[in-house]
Amino acid sequence: MSLLHDAVRVESLTVLSRFRTDFYDCLTARADALFELTDAVLCTDGPVRSLVDLALAPEHRRGHGALYAGLNRGRVDVARLRRVLSEMPLPRAADGRLVLAVDVSPWLRPDAGTVPDRSFCHTYGRGSAKHQMMPGWPYSVVVALESGRTSWTALLDAVRLAPGADLAAVTADQVREVAERLITAGQWTDGDPEILVVLDAGYDAPRIAYLLSGLPVEILGRTRSDRVMRRPAPSRQEFLLDHPKGGRPPKHGGEFVFGDPTTWGAEQAVTVTNTRLYGRATAQAWDRLHPRLTQRAAWLEHDGPLPVIEGTVIRLTVEHLPSGGGTSRSGCGGRELVPPKPTSTGAGRRSYDASTSSTPSACSSRPSAGPGPACATRPPPTAGPGSSSPPTPNSASPDPSPPTSAGRGRNRHCRINSPPPGSGAGSGTSARRRALRPVHRNQPHPAPDARRARRTDDPQPATTWDVSSPAARHTSDQPTTRSAPNPDEPVQS
Repeated sequence: MSLLHDAVRVESLTVLSRFRTDFYDCLTARADALFELTDAVLCTDGPVRSLVDLALAPEHRRGHGALYAGLNRGRVDVARLRRVLSEMPLPRAADGRLVLAVDVSPWLRPDAGTVPDRSFCHTYGRGSAKHQMMPGWPYSVVVALESGRTSWTALLDAVRLAPGADLAAVTADQVREVAERLITAGQWTDGDPEILVVLDAGYDAPRIAYLLSGLPVEILGRTRSDRVMRRPAPSRQEFLLDHPKGGRPPKHGGEFVFGDPTTWGAEQAVTVTNTRLYGRATAQAWDRLHPRLTQRAAWLEHDGPLPVIEGTVIRLTVEHLPSGGGTSRSGCGGRELVPPKPTSTGAGRRSYDASTSSTPSACSSRPSAGPGPACATRPPPTAGPGSSSPPTPNSASPDPSPPTSAGRGRNRHCRINSPPPGSGAGSGTSARRRALRPVHRNQPHPAPDARRARRTDDPQPATTWDVSSPAARHTSDQPTTRSAPNPDEPVQS
């Protein structure tokens, strides 16, 4: 036992020593300062909040001046570092398959106003545990996963996303480069299981599978529960049996609506597994389903007919969660208890063949969802401080409630009275609607002939003044001059 343990320990130290040597060779300028800075980052207890703390770490044997010089003038050969990471021993699944995961991790920079190429990054758990958009740098990260309950991953690549970049195109290029480096390094050979790429619900999995055609990879992506898939198109014989008069054969088959169990039909595979934390887990699979693509958004500049990207939809349901909450929070089942909705997808067919296939994702339905928030029509501005606006009447309460105005200088917000929640008065969105202002229409102008006739029939004097002050009296027969008022003279009201 001790000899085996010592052999494993020696082998691990040999791999680590070789990697440290290769990493040092990737530093082309200020190598010593950057190498010690890397050791300080890895060996410091807790999060790194400032560079001064790194300069005080025992692993950093240089002064703080060398630390800043290494960051400002140091250089790293990124291409060589990526090759070194691909040649390292990578974790594998139980069947020996390489499993890669792709996700976006932001580096938040809300206080760096002069930093270029910042984007709004989606964050959760900051402040009041709400979804927020914070300025920062989003990075697309590719890692290798291992089986078991562990959070350790092997980092393979990281790319910073530019503002307005096509996430699917950037991810496809990044995964292609990583897969090619792994094949070159001997991590995958002919006859091995295909590389599994795991994506989150924010990726367009069908398009990524189409862009990765020609590689030994499979795409596994999550999808929303409101998607609609299509079945394979019927054959020529089946179409003629259903339509004896003939016609144009369809390109897509019947619909597979995630929210309608009556359209699912019989599944091709069902597995049931008893788990310790989730209870009984049931997986159902429907093969050869594809999304119906349209000539817009990402496929707007596609040449030729749109492809049919088939895949397998996998629905996973569990009895309960470890926390004891409902299954709708974990994505395993819909909000309604009967019937549950499919919310997860499984690995698609092989994209190594000419006919690529994958599973749908949430992004593939975004092009048909209309313009984004930036393209939406802005609502009219509300009344400012010290003003009031009439409330919006609704069908439940036809009598509008009196408006409430904020006093000037006391409150900068103006709140409109709305029915309390649960009272049944008003609609669900009436409290968020902005109050409508009354429209004042001008009096219609008379016709030109009527105005001309009124001018000729009722002549008016050129000027007429009717002022109670003697100094300001003026008639049309006197010149149009006026004496300045005397400051000492009392003003008559």
